Amino acid sequence: MEILENKTVKEKAYLEELENGLKVIIVPKENTNKKMAIIGTKFGSIDNHFINPKTKEEITIPDGVAHFLEHKMFEQADGSNSLDTLTAIGADANAYTTNDHTAYYFETIDNFEEAFRELLNYVFHPYYTDENVEKEKGIIAQEIKMYDDDPISKVFLNSLKCMYNLCPVRIDVAGTVESINKINKETLYNCYNTFYHPSNMVLAVCGNFKPEYILNLIKENMPYYEKQEEIKRIYPSEKEEICKASMQEEMEVSIPAFVIGIKDRVENTDIIKKELILNIILNCIFDENSELFKKLYEEGLIILEPDLEYEYSDIYSQISIFASSKNPEKVFEKFKQTIQDKVKNGIDEKTFNRTKNKIYGRLITSYNSPAQIARIFMRDKLNNLNTFDYIERWKDIKIEDVNNMLKEKFKEERMILSVVKPKE
Repeated sequence: MEILENKTVKEKAYLEELENGLKVIIVPKENTNKKMAIIGTKFGSIDNHFINPKTKEEITIPDGVAHFLEHKMFEQADGSNSLDTLTAIGADANAYTTNDHTAYYFETIDNFEEAFRELLNYVFHPYYTDENVEKEKGIIAQEIKMYDDDPISKVFLNSLKCMYNLCPVRIDVAGTVESINKINKETLYNCYNTFYHPSNMVLAVCGNFKPEYILNLIKENMPYYEKQEEIKRIYPSEKEEICKASMQEEMEVSIPAFVIGIKDRVENTDIIKKELILNIILNCIFDENSELFKKLYEEGLIILEPDLEYEYSDIYSQISIFASSKNPEKVFEKFKQTIQDKVKNGIDEKTFNRTKNKIYGRLITSYNSPAQIARIFMRDKLNNLNTFDYIERWKDIKIEDVNNMLKEKFKEERMILSVVKPKE
């Protein structure tokens, strides 16, 4: 196995690629009772148009298939449900679907081996019938309606619709009631056989055990797979310009929720350095210690520190600032004024150093949790990144990098405002 080591966090990661293409990451962690395993596939809501690597057929699928597939993975041919099986032996198990990947995981203290075998069993042995697919449509339809009534989900989805013209990231991960009604078992098997091939997947495990033990467990419980060519995904061509500057919607909320979005260019660049710099900028501008937040708080325009996020994939890249305010438009104006001031005068050295150390502290503390470790290694490997590089690249970031990226990325014409306000 290839061994990656970082002396700062005193951790080692063991990497192995199996003959079937599955990428395995094992992070042994002593002095912990908790054990975490997570397996992810690079198949998310944006992957709705692709070429089947075996048949070479061009396929377009309904919106929401990746999420639908995730729902159906737990049901087994013998009538059991793997989620119930894992819960019964004391494992905290679940799954999730994002725009660009789907993951299945469990965390446990006891019965790790039994839980691990169950994870590999249900992920690599799907079971779909006409009946259970039809039944699931009703369940997912209810979930879609629930998210339609959720202000946080709505304000974020609307922000993506403002930023993007054609990119499928603007579509809800779960799809729509109309789109999921077009899904059948053939759709699910076709997508499963394409995207759930081990060569498109990463398995990460963290806990107090020997890497060889985990690797043997995997090999004992993995079915045979023939090699598969790389999947060719087809995406629409996205303009650099935003779709619209703002969107408002009325819902049952007591105070308006809003998202300030900044559409970024998709670039072939050093993504780790870029992500670290953007996180530093966002926290310099708008964390609870920033001048902007203190002013807005004093004026009663904002109460809680905003959520600051940078998200990216092969086809989208954006910054999102989530918060609540009685006057989102005024907050947006003051945010733009602050950006103009910082672009002109630069972020000062004291604020830069404070924020850089804060980001570094978050990176270091993330290695305290086996669940966090497994998740970030899995996610980064799906994006062909080395997780330890975040710690190493942090040291290289200078204030000039931050101020240069601030000028380059935070342009007003690429900013949008999405608001969900109370019904009148």
